[in-house]
Amino acid sequence: MTTSTANGNGADQGQTSGDFVAQIAQNLPFLRRYARALTGSQTSGDTYAAATLEAMLETPDIVDRSMDPKVALFGAFHAIWSSSGAPVDKGGSGAFAKAQAHLAKLTRNTREALLLHTVEEFRTGQVAQIMGLPEAEAEELIAIAQREIADSILGKVMIIEDEAIIAMDLQSIVASMGHAITGVARTRTEAVELGKAERPDLILADIQLADNSSGIDAVNDLLEALGDVPVIFITAFPERLLTGEKPEPAFLITKPYSEEQVRLAASQAMFFSSTETLLA
Repeated sequence: MTTSTANGNGADQGQTSGDFVAQIAQNLPFLRRYARALTGSQTSGDTYAAATLEAMLETPDIVDRSMDPKVALFGAFHAIWSSSGAPVDKGGSGAFAKAQAHLAKLTRNTREALLLHTVEEFRTGQVAQIMGLPEAEAEELIAIAQREIADSILGKVMIIEDEAIIAMDLQSIVASMGHAITGVARTRTEAVELGKAERPDLILADIQLADNSSGIDAVNDLLEALGDVPVIFITAFPERLLTGEKPEPAFLITKPYSEEQVRLAASQAMFFSSTETLLA
């Protein structure tokens, strides 16, 4: 059976093996984004993504080539993830331990279903295929996750964004969730001053700022000054930040974004109470 991709393009039954492999490769950055959002950690996420690729090489049958390549890739990942029991690590301390305690309270499989649907933009039927579930069950898992995560934590949010319309939109979305807004910064300097004036519980940061300064640099300055604060980066070119060559953000939203994506990422980031510093 041929399925369609998350962006609406159908799989080509006549595609060559080389085409299929090339499309798998093109979607690896997005698998890595999903894996780290799922685990809350770049290291853990990349470990599962790497294990998926190894399994695909050792056991080619784990990939259903009748599916769209992206759906097949994520399906292979879930076969690995599920076989490991989707473990919650109870070790560690500080923010990591707090994150794992939160994760242990979630209904099984809900976080996976919601991330697939909202961040990776798979339709409900595709989520069901990836997770090996009936479509109705996948739909219910998404609904449960939305309730459980959104109700878990409220806090103060700082926005680093130089485009006024986008900044206003982000403020509206975050405020509608019940969070307080500490303010909006348009430059690296403004961001550091704002963060030091009132410590946020979450930072939403664009990459390119008004004075051509870097949102990445601004965030690193803030993390150095404030300690561990969850961060969500927003960019039109996520693949440029998902290269695997340096530390990367656990939470990354692609422009243009949807309200649902912002809501999910904000809830997830505060839920995990952890962050990955992205070095310039």
